[in-house]
Amino acid sequence: MVLIDTLRRFFAIDDPWERPGSEVTRQDALITAGTAVLSLLTVELMRGVGVLEAVDHPVWVQWLVTAGPCLLLLGRRRWPLTMLVVGSVAYWAIATFASPMASLLSTQLVYFAVVYSGVAYARRRSEMVLVVGAVLVGMFAWLVWSLAVGSAVDDMLAGSDPANRSRAIVAGIALTTLINVVYFGGAVLVGQSAWRNRRQRARLEDQASTISAQSEELSERAVVEERLRIARELHDVVAHHVSVIGVQAAGARRVLQRDPVAATDALGVIESSSREAVTQMRSLLRTLRTATPVVTQEEHRGPEPHLGDIARLVAERDGPVLHVEHEVVLDCEDALDAVPAAVGHSMYRTAQEALTNVAKHSTARTARVVVRVRTRSGSPFAEVEVTDDGRARAGSTGSGLGHMGIRERAGLLGGTVEVGPRATGGYRVRLRVPLEGGDA
Repeated sequence: MVLIDTLRRFFAIDDPWERPGSEVTRQDALITAGTAVLSLLTVELMRGVGVLEAVDHPVWVQWLVTAGPCLLLLGRRRWPLTMLVVGSVAYWAIATFASPMASLLSTQLVYFAVVYSGVAYARRRSEMVLVVGAVLVGMFAWLVWSLAVGSAVDDMLAGSDPANRSRAIVAGIALTTLINVVYFGGAVLVGQSAWRNRRQRARLEDQASTISAQSEELSERAVVEERLRIARELHDVVAHHVSVIGVQAAGARRVLQRDPVAATDALGVIESSSREAVTQMRSLLRTLRTATPVVTQEEHRGPEPHLGDIARLVAERDGPVLHVEHEVVLDCEDALDAVPAAVGHSMYRTAQEALTNVAKHSTARTARVVVRVRTRSGSPFAEVEVTDDGRARAGSTGSGLGHMGIRERAGLLGGTVEVGPRATGGYRVRLRVPLEGGDA
């Protein structure tokens, strides 16, 4: 049982991989032709030194049994197991009917290559084991038959001392067996080694292909994520500044006659907001125009707003139409500095989107923005909450992209979002994000 398991692992019988087929190439044809020419040349040289005097077959037969097996090399990679079976039958026929020709070095090398190719180039390991095993069993059965009832023993005893016949028989049998074991065992081992090398190369190719595909997928995903980020930023920028311009313009129109100073301030807010919107949109569109929109260097982006910029945001929103209050609740003086830039930016965009929705879709007259940061408790967090005292304006509906962006930002940061009407009236948008070491 242990031997069977060892052989199964060695020959990788359970490996489902199939070696790709190899077409007959020009190189195969050149090797076949070159081997046939060298084999014929070897026969003629041996004939010249008198080695083949005992062969009574015609010259053309000697050429045929010498050059014919070389044709097996032509298809040894395309049909490895078929060539092995045909080669084994041919070798048996040559050894049986023209035994001196079977011992030629060229014939031995060709048959070695055929056995090696059957092991190395077989498509499936299970088929290889069956065919190669059958060939080896057949060859050794033929060897045993030759030694037992054939003329192999008589050939060994030819010219030996009659007094040492038993010793000559034992030595001859041992030597013949050793030569065949080395011959066939070497062909099988070399072939299996070649197959394993090809299998390992196939694994590396698959891994390289997988890594390349994953790299492309990650690159594409990064591009998509960057474009989604830019889309969110563009939505926030446009919605915020356009609503600011609309609110301030409405306020300026109402107080233009009775309070020119307030109207002038409102027009100034409109001017600065429009310029900032144009600047931010140009920056975002410049990123979209690049071949690789994934920005890896911070200098390619403008400074992103943080929690501290919410005060400026509230000042822009505050006006005669909508009064906006701002409150900051901290548990220490430097709490704002402990908030990561990504968290602060997401909270700024959340407050911006919430105030934009209040101006566009609500009848509210007052809104309140509260920033809370707790860093010295067991569960540190940062939170922004926007509330108002209005109700949904009739005929005003949004696309839902703003709330979707808020939830996406919260999901990326591990935070929680509360969006909806309040029991006491009005509407609430609240985003809480755990800081380092805290839970959502």
